[in-house]
Amino acid sequence: MSRSILVVDDEDVTREILQILLEMEGFTVFAAADGLEALEKVAECRPDLIILDLMMPRLDGLGVCKQLRAQPETADLAIILLSGNSQDRAVTAGLRAGANAYLMKPIDPPLLLSEINKYLNLTLKPS
Repeated sequence: MSRSILVVDDEDVTREILQILLEMEGFTVFAAADGLEALEKVAECRPDLIILDLMMPRLDGLGVCKQLRAQPETADLAIILLSGNSQDRAVTAGLRAGANAYLMKPIDPPLLLSEINKYLNLTLKPS
């Protein structure tokens, strides 16, 4: 059974790159362009993990994390925040909001896949 991942980013190119990368690894991928759409997709698709941009219009990644953690049905959902902001306070805010991990852009595919596999308790494919 394929595990599912919701990719949330307001940049089309980032969503497309992540979708290709994750589908090549065998994941089912859903996408959303902002935080409000992400909350709708979570309710609709019930993903196993979310890759969530921090800075987005309408509702940012911190707001999405807080809302998901506040709901019993999504409180344990694995969330990986992606951001170009490397300041300590941004990382701390992301983790305090409920993210399991905070990774930097540009995306490091091996690191991202390692984090995904860790939170989904999967074994890495040999390269």
